[in-house]
Amino acid sequence: MIRLRPGPPATVADLHRAQQLAGLLRGELERVRAAAVAWRNGLGGLLVALVGFSLIRGRTDVTTLAAGWGALVGVLLLAALAAGVAGALALLRAAHGRLTVTPVAALPPAPLGDHLEAVAAVRSLRIGVGLVLLCTALLVAAVGVTWYAPARPATAAVSSSAVGSLPSAR
Repeated sequence: MIRLRPGPPATVADLHRAQQLAGLLRGELERVRAAAVAWRNGLGGLLVALVGFSLIRGRTDVTTLAAGWGALVGVLLLAALAAGVAGALALLRAAHGRLTVTPVAALPPAPLGDHLEAVAAVRSLRIGVGLVLLCTALLVAAVGVTWYAPARPATAAVSSSAVGSLPSAR
């Protein structure tokens, strides 16, 4: 049989530590949300700068690229778009919370609920940052392919004067 007995009384240091922890928990969600907004704005600026940079491009028509390279550019741009949208949604979730209403009966006590939401917001922030950086890398790769991929070989045009000088097969 297990017997429970009271522990030693709390010291002044224990009480100070409990107050500090309670203070940290009270402001945790607001700090995480403020960080998420800052990251969202910073990464948005990075993407705007990248789009501006990508306007300085090599070929403007991917049909001038060698076979397969134009399709690669398309796949890279599609993947960048998917990663960018998913990253933006994750950053918005981190900055503003879930787009849902929790029933009152399911709400945890305030400090615990705020802490759980802060943990979820940090997870969304990390995912969003990673996806936006992946989007950036994919956009850079797509622009790089348009710059450095080999050109489609030029088809030899046959002039009308050369056709007239060919021997006819009669």
